[in-house]
Amino acid sequence: MASNSKTLRSPLQIARGLGSAKHGTEHWWHQRVTAIALVPLTVWFVFGVIRHLGADHAAFVAWLESPFSALMMVLTAVVTFHHAQAGLQVVIEDYVHNEMAKILSILAVKALCFVLGAACVIAVLKISFGV
Repeated sequence: MASNSKTLRSPLQIARGLGSAKHGTEHWWHQRVTAIALVPLTVWFVFGVIRHLGADHAAFVAWLESPFSALMMVLTAVVTFHHAQAGLQVVIEDYVHNEMAKILSILAVKALCFVLGAACVIAVLKISFGV
């Protein structure tokens, strides 16, 4: 009897609860927020590197040891890899049609971006704390 009552449900009722209708919008907003955050971070990074062109290693390390520079570098790395992961995920979801390949590719991209981001953060913290 319960199976007969399911057949009386409309397609909309059946589809409700099967996925997040707002997931795409949330993902789109994450992309835009990280893109906007990358503008000042990238400008800061480029000017910082240009300012140290021709400087020796010790001068660059001294610049990166300052708390502000270390914080900005960590933010730049985290936001960059989060933005890259989100963008690559969209590309994979749009152009990879094999479901297993899609899932494995997304997991690989997430893992790679996490590992690279963590390596950047650890490197900056090691330099910043003089380890």
